[in-house]
Amino acid sequence: MTPYPLPAAELKGEGMTSQRARDRLANSLKEEGIRDLRVVDVIRNTPRHHFIDQALHSRAYENTALPIGHGQTISQPWVVARMTEALLEFGMPQKVLEIGTGSGYQAAVLAALVPQVFTVERIEELLRQARRRFRQLGLANLRSRYDDGKLGWPDEAPFDAIILTAAGDTIPTRILDQLSPTGVLVAPVGSPSRQTLIRMRGDGQGDFIQEELGAVSFVPLLGGIG
Repeated sequence: MTPYPLPAAELKGEGMTSQRARDRLANSLKEEGIRDLRVVDVIRNTPRHHFIDQALHSRAYENTALPIGHGQTISQPWVVARMTEALLEFGMPQKVLEIGTGSGYQAAVLAALVPQVFTVERIEELLRQARRRFRQLGLANLRSRYDDGKLGWPDEAPFDAIILTAAGDTIPTRILDQLSPTGVLVAPVGSPSRQTLIRMRGDGQGDFIQEELGAVSFVPLLGGIG
């Protein structure tokens, strides 16, 4: 895992942000079906309290989504683990695109596992905060962009894997076009009342194998910048 350069005391936390709290979270992820121990260990060691407001630090290692402002949330750790696990199941991607940086937590988890992460955020203030966290954690293999997430990052395409952290009725064609022919895409799809996590895998011939991975709940995928 990437050795975070924050002071040891800030990384380890205390009380409800201590290593004991993180170990409990990691154990609960395994009990709830997360099988990839690489993902479990990264979540165990990533300082989730660093990605939320200090007033919520006591809840940082609960297995629940939490508000981060601007109508957005930091995803439930189990969901982060499941989506990450689904991306890695068929091999280690070298280059990953994330749509929806948010707090930066999902991107930080990915950056501890894969060589290159590119993340796009449409809300400037959220991206500013996330970039500060990335710098503090020394995530040199992570690049971020302020832009309409529905556009993806065409200048850096193709990507071996793409992850969306907001739900639309369908996967935007412009994003799907940026996936390599044998790449993997994981995203929530559906209406606010009924969303399903899907995984699409390219067969190398221009078609995709699609799987449903279970019910989820995400904020809506919006276009434009804010």
